[in-house]
Amino acid sequence: MFRALAMMTFALGLALAVAQPSAALDLNKMTDEERAIFREEVRAFLMDDPQVIMDAVAVLEQRQQQAQVQADLSLVSDNADAIFDDGFSFVDGNPDGDITLVEFLDYRCGFCKRAHGEVAKLLESDGNIRLIVKEFPILGEQSLLASRFAIATKQVAGGEAYKNVADALMTLDGNVSMRSLRRMASTFGLDTDAIEARMDNPEVTEEIAQTRALAQRLQITGTPTFVLEDELLRGFLPYDQMRALVDEKRG
Repeated sequence: MFRALAMMTFALGLALAVAQPSAALDLNKMTDEERAIFREEVRAFLMDDPQVIMDAVAVLEQRQQQAQVQADLSLVSDNADAIFDDGFSFVDGNPDGDITLVEFLDYRCGFCKRAHGEVAKLLESDGNIRLIVKEFPILGEQSLLASRFAIATKQVAGGEAYKNVADALMTLDGNVSMRSLRRMASTFGLDTDAIEARMDNPEVTEEIAQTRALAQRLQITGTPTFVLEDELLRGFLPYDQMRALVDEKRG
């Protein structure tokens, strides 16, 4: 009889833990003897049917994921202006597209390099997507140098030059240095002296600072991170998955 009670109590405790994480089974109200018997019965119960724990953990993880999705929706909504209309981030694809995809990237990030081709494929396959690029250098001095160079190029030579440089930075295999950046700029016929002089301009610094502050508010700690309409997508996504998500947003 006590075992049956223990099984029922344990099941109830698991249910309460899933439904209300703050709720807990109070063993302090039992005597030492009752507590020892209860623990032994619970152990026997779990040995007989360990799937109970797996089922409870699965439900708990699902609810935690749902809670994270809801929290992310609120983060995007609360920061919509800074995400979608900051006045300085480069816009690629169709500026009037019915779907907006935002990417926080770092040119030294291996997963960003992988995502670069997937995003390009998505834009090529769908002429109705607006892409907003957020410069988010988080992987050291070379990342920061690359971002300063890209932003300076945009401010000096415009969006087309920025895109050429950004694409080149994403496919660059070697280290980022002023020598390699100047060589890159000359390849595209850009004014390397003007771009280099612009790199430490306060306007360049401010763009990076604003994006970093936005990422902190959105609880973004890695790259690539995407915002697809109202949804935060953390990490690398292959083309097929992005395609499916875009189709889902369109309904």
